[in-house]
Amino acid sequence: MDDRLVSLSDRGMLRLWRNHHKYCGETIEIDEVLADCIATAERTGWRMCRMLPGAACGLPAFVRKSSGGALDAMRCLYISTGIHGDEPAGPLAALCLLQQDNWPENLSLVLCPCLNPDGFELNTRGNSAGIDLNRQYRRPRAFETAAHIHWLRGQPAFDLALCLHEDWESAGFYVYELNPDGLPSLAEDIVAAAGKVCPIDRSEKIEGWAARDGIIRPAVDPEASSDWPEAFYLLRNKTRLCYTLEAPSDYPLCIRTAALVEGVRAAVRMIAVSGAAQEGAGREE
Repeated sequence: MDDRLVSLSDRGMLRLWRNHHKYCGETIEIDEVLADCIATAERTGWRMCRMLPGAACGLPAFVRKSSGGALDAMRCLYISTGIHGDEPAGPLAALCLLQQDNWPENLSLVLCPCLNPDGFELNTRGNSAGIDLNRQYRRPRAFETAAHIHWLRGQPAFDLALCLHEDWESAGFYVYELNPDGLPSLAEDIVAAAGKVCPIDRSEKIEGWAARDGIIRPAVDPEASSDWPEAFYLLRNKTRLCYTLEAPSDYPLCIRTAALVEGVRAAVRMIAVSGAAQEGAGREE
């Protein structure tokens, strides 16, 4: 983890109790964060593209290709954040991840650092029209979501998708797991890593769902819902393993950012190891 995040996180883990009926905590200048993301990506070997060519922001996305390994052992990981404009830890976590230079060789990465820049300008959950973009992925009417879906259709299938979020009401970090095929779970590793820098929400029920040790495994059928979050679209079209990481936004921003970064890094280690194990098994055969 970034030394700056460690030193800041060590200053305390006390809940701030600033949030009342909405997020009332620290904010970010999203244009500055995205400019830092672009500059960092250029230095660290990521390729940038824009989902909305010609737009001021253009909804940037970054791609980093794997650098080696057997073809059948390659893994592709998708990470997105910034879909809610009152959840600033996600774009900051994306910046931290872009700064990392020791990614596993058998892993390709796709990173979307901010899907709702107008929301961050307003410090609101929705976009400038008041639309919650994370309910748009079945029948999109927001231009940001339509552009994102169009761009996703041109991307490869993902072995794993991670959606980074915050919860302004939560007492700690937690994760949703969508894993309909019963693939090896990464949830415990993600929570354990986040728990080193952030409290975990160990409630037996979170957001109305049964939970255990910070993990929600909802029995959901996307076809039964008309308002799809991004995770449902990804599950139906791009991956069979998707995690939504929720940092508690009533804690200092540095702690929430560190929790998301560490959760992602844990998932990266696990998915890369599974690819390496598959490559080793192939050699033995």
